[in-house]
Amino acid sequence: MGKLEELIEAASEAIINSTLTLALTGAGISVESGIPDFRSAGGLWSKFDPAEYATIEAFRSDPEKVWKMLTEMDKVVSAARPNPAHIALGELERMGYLHYIITQNIDNLHQEGGSRNVIEYHGNSSTLSCLWCGKNYRASDKRDTIPPRCDCGKILKPDVVFFGEPIPADALNRSFQLASSAQVLMVIGTSAVVSPANTIPTIAKQNRAKIIEINMERTHLSDTITDIFLQGKAGEIVPALVQAVKRKGGGSPLM
Repeated sequence: MGKLEELIEAASEAIINSTLTLALTGAGISVESGIPDFRSAGGLWSKFDPAEYATIEAFRSDPEKVWKMLTEMDKVVSAARPNPAHIALGELERMGYLHYIITQNIDNLHQEGGSRNVIEYHGNSSTLSCLWCGKNYRASDKRDTIPPRCDCGKILKPDVVFFGEPIPADALNRSFQLASSAQVLMVIGTSAVVSPANTIPTIAKQNRAKIIEINMERTHLSDTITDIFLQGKAGEIVPALVQAVKRKGGGSPLM
């Protein structure tokens, strides 16, 4: 058995013996679905200055301009499909071994992959709201007009958190509460440097959770609080981890 296989076995043991397991996910888990990290060389911020296009002030003052960026974002996100990592996490939840996902992503791929208990820090681009009258729409129903308009005539905003908007309080409170009692935290596809999501691993570790990190490269977590570092693509490692849990745990968790 190779080193990675041994680490996967150890991680699966930790998950099987945990009564509260969380996953913290970032852009890296969706790269294999064709969504580049917004901060990467080919990402959204290399084409659109976020200070100019991605603030709530920019949207309120010139929503038509901001929709130039949002149209680009929507093209990429709406074409993406859940990859094996999203699907495996959905399966792990159905098996009873994964209890919540805390995600920084806005792409709805966890839900499409079968996960139900998803806490979203930055909202979800699959729905739109009117800031003026409060009406809500599915983004897919409004793709024929750009920018999409509400029945009241105003331009709609995607339900994502723009710069200058607060992280939803219920998402923050719930995630901190869960992290403080988790026994296992999987950190997948994120370097955990963006606040406030970067505090979740520390809170979990302080409460003696085992930290399982799945990333392509080592991060600041790897040498500080990570217990098991699984290096590689999430789309390969997460399914292998779920298979190991299946082999060992059967299909139902310890109560």
